[in-house]
Amino acid sequence: LASPADAERFRSHFGGFRQWAARTSKVCNVSWASADQQGLEANIERYRNSSVMHGSVAEEHRPLYLVNGVPVKFPKKTKRLWPPHESF
Repeated sequence: LASPADAERFRSHFGGFRQWAARTSKVCNVSWASADQQGLEANIERYRNSSVMHGSVAEEHRPLYLVNGVPVKFPKKTKRLWPPHESF
């Protein structure tokens, strides 16, 4: 999202959302991230060495890094990646 106002509109629209295409009782919960998770660099650092980036995880389930709306390669890992837990 490009601005705090965009984030607030997103939160207002999707917080409590229940109109899923599939029948379910699930309700969408939207919350703010902590300060250490704000910004591009913080999120790159959070995910680049995460098990979600392991080769066993399908590309469509990994974080998407966009530059000017175009997908670009996620920055390389700096540590060994372990596969996600079974409950992932």
